[in-house]
Amino acid sequence: MIEHHIDIPTADGAMNSFVVHPEEGGPHPVVLFYMDAPGKREELHDMARRLASVGYCVVLPNLYYRASRDYWLRERTPEAMAVMFGHMNQLDARTTQVDTAAMLAYVDALPAADASRMGAVGYCMSGPFVMWAAAQFPGRLRSIASIHGANMATDAPDSPHRMAPKITCESYFACAEVDKWAPPADIQKLEAALKAAGTPHRIEWYPGAEHGFVFPQRGTIYHRASAERHWERLFDLFGRTLARASA
Repeated sequence: MIEHHIDIPTADGAMNSFVVHPEEGGPHPVVLFYMDAPGKREELHDMARRLASVGYCVVLPNLYYRASRDYWLRERTPEAMAVMFGHMNQLDARTTQVDTAAMLAYVDALPAADASRMGAVGYCMSGPFVMWAAAQFPGRLRSIASIHGANMATDAPDSPHRMAPKITCESYFACAEVDKWAPPADIQKLEAALKAAGTPHRIEWYPGAEHGFVFPQRGTIYHRASAERHWERLFDLFGRTLARASA
């Protein structure tokens, strides 16, 4: 495996990122990996490596680069969580557009990447981000996945569920049974919007799982069976949609 720690230039500054891909067999299809709220950390690097190990060039940016190059949540005290939410609340559809445009420019010029075959996955706070990215850059992403995505249906004009008519790629949504950030009523709104738009999608509930279930270092919240199911779904989604180069 080849790993790089690089800065990707954006309109808002230098976005420090982790890039990993197989040593041989390239150029490889691309997966953009949008982080969860606790920040870019080694746990996410390991997840990116797992994706890369089956044949993808994975780009994992620090989406908090505007505030900090090395922030990640080390302890879940009220004070520490307040700092995390402060960083998270600075991100929106505009910052997603800026950051995604920069990643696209980077992989377009990367010899190891086949940027004509690209997907994206977002965890927790980044569930909306992959929806925004697919809507903002139609034709660039062949598939997106939201894993226990938060705030998927709000009253805001740019709510993720309102992006459904602009999304043409296939989408997958992994929903935890216990998740205050994505209650069933919100997912019902999301599903109704996707169906009305005719957007190819799959929404899957994960019984017994809580928000954050995929992360091995999340203590008792980690739900191994559900985490492995999510990997199976990602490998299937990207395997199908990113398999062939464009004609």
